[in-house]
Amino acid sequence: MYTIDLQSRTPIYEQLCKRITELILKGELKPNDKIPSVRELAKGLGVNPNTVSKAFGILERDGIIYSLAGRGSFVAEIKQDSLKEKAFADFDKAVDEALKAGITCEELAERIRGKEESL
Repeated sequence: MYTIDLQSRTPIYEQLCKRITELILKGELKPNDKIPSVRELAKGLGVNPNTVSKAFGILERDGIIYSLAGRGSFVAEIKQDSLKEKAFADFDKAVDEALKAGITCEELAERIRGKEESL
């Protein structure tokens, strides 16, 4: 469920933030669901606990998760619109990078249609 690509150039904490957000968008994680502790997740992924802690801090700051002392971290009650806004911000950044790399709008549109069909 919680996966990262250790070979990716994207920092692990960013991958983890995106993955947890994706799981919420897909409905696999629902409001008030408990998520693994920093130590559990770090051990399961084979990464430094500080990396997971950084991701959790960002997610908490963005209102995606919340923590209760001594009980753990949980999925926050999130408005779907705010998650969509975050997804669009990530999308816009990726589109900018793609256009700078010489990928055409037509190629991007084709790629999006392919992703939509695979869901």
